[in-house]
Amino acid sequence: MSKKEIAADIAKILEEIYPEVPVPLDHQDPYTLLIAVLLSAQCTDVRVNKTTPALWQLADNPYDMARVPVEEIKAIIRPCGLSPMKSKAISNLSKIILEKHGGKVPSTFEDLEALPGVGHKTASVVMSQAFGHPAFPVDTHIHRLAYRWKLSTGKSVTKTEKDLKRLFPEETWNKLHLQIIFFGREYCPARGHDPHACPICSKYGRATLFK
Repeated sequence: MSKKEIAADIAKILEEIYPEVPVPLDHQDPYTLLIAVLLSAQCTDVRVNKTTPALWQLADNPYDMARVPVEEIKAIIRPCGLSPMKSKAISNLSKIILEKHGGKVPSTFEDLEALPGVGHKTASVVMSQAFGHPAFPVDTHIHRLAYRWKLSTGKSVTKTEKDLKRLFPEETWNKLHLQIIFFGREYCPARGHDPHACPICSKYGRATLFK
C-alpha cells in the first residue's frame, strides 16, 4: 500500500472511533482559546482547564487583561508551569491585540505568530479551532503517532506537519488533528502501549513496536 492509501485507511479508522471530537481546551471565544493554548505549552489540557476559570474571573478579554499586573496573572497560572514567561506573554499580547488589532484576535498566521509567546503550533490551533481555517497543529501526540504509523520520519514537527498535509485532504485537517490527539491518549500512549491491541498500530505500526 502507498502512504496515501495507508493514510486514508487510518482516517477511516479514526472517523469510526471519533465521529465527533470536542475541542480539548475550554474557551468561550478566540481570545480565551488563544490564552488557553498558550498555557498548554508543556502542560496538560486537564490542568489548563482547571486553571483558566480563575483567570477568566480576573479577566477574559484583552481590555481587562492588559490592566492586570503581570504578578497577578503569574500567581493564577503557576500550576501550568513556566508562569514567569507565560504571564508576561499574556499581558503583552493583550496590549498588542488592543493597540494593533482593535481588540480582536488576528485571524492570520503572520499576525498571530508575531504575538509574544505564540509559535506556529499555537497559531495553527487558533486558526483551526477559532476561525475554521484549514490547519494541522502538530503536538507531541501527533508527532509521535505519525512516526509510529510510518507517515513521517519524525525528524521534526515541521517535517511531520508537511508530511501529514501532503497525505490527508485539506478539508479533513481541522477534525483529523483532534482525532489523532484523542486516539493517542486513549489507544496509543507513549508508555504502556500494546501494539497488538491498537487498531492502527496492529496494521501499520513500525516493526520495532512488536519486538
